[in-house]
Amino acid sequence: MVAAGNLLYELYERRLVRELDRERVPQHVAVMLDGNRRWARSAGTTTAHGHRKGADKITEFLGWAQETGIERVTLWMLSTDNLSRDPGEVRDLLEIIAGTVDTLADDGRWKICLVGALDLLPGDFAERLRAAESRNTDAPPESLDVNVAVGYGGRHEITDAVRALLKERATRGLNLGEVAETLTLDDIADHLYTAGQPDPDLVIRTSGEQRLSGFLLWQSVHSEFYFCETYWPDFRKVDFLRALRDYGQRERRLGR
Repeated sequence: MVAAGNLLYELYERRLVRELDRERVPQHVAVMLDGNRRWARSAGTTTAHGHRKGADKITEFLGWAQETGIERVTLWMLSTDNLSRDPGEVRDLLEIIAGTVDTLADDGRWKICLVGALDLLPGDFAERLRAAESRNTDAPPESLDVNVAVGYGGRHEITDAVRALLKERATRGLNLGEVAETLTLDDIADHLYTAGQPDPDLVIRTSGEQRLSGFLLWQSVHSEFYFCETYWPDFRKVDFLRALRDYGQRERRLGR
């Protein structure tokens, strides 16, 4: 029965691959890796084990993304809200994230970019993450671009962007009134953590929750959203392919 189930799964996966419209595959997919803690509770194991299982899924997921022609992935691994959890859990989670980023940076298939307010993290972890990112600067051009959102919150990002913009304009000798008169949307976008990057075409959230929770508030204004019931550690390739198929069947209006 197990072998038969595996065969049916493989056949279904192949069918989903055939059904993909390669001309309509999103170029930038952002993922909210949600459900690790609930997966751990349902499995009767520790929260740290749930986070490790979620981290183990990431390399597999990036392989699927690369296979389907996606050029950029953004992974939300730690929010600013998460930092207010139990200090022991936060430190365990940061250790798992740092180990995961080390692995991704040394893999050679991905180009890592940290996205978030690293100054909110304990100094040793922030330093470790920056070191992994700097090791990864020589990734080949064909590498998949991977944004790792750590210490990330959408409101925090926009606040940081405005603060950086005001400081920059102040160095030019402009006062607040002059800045207000000339301020544009592009000015703020140019100071976001993702400055210079294309906005996500598709945002996926696992675990059944159907809200943004502050993820890429500015960048996702024209994104398509896909909510999956599966907890992140159980997320399968067929779940991903279904999301891509659903995206390919939508008519994107982009606000027009």
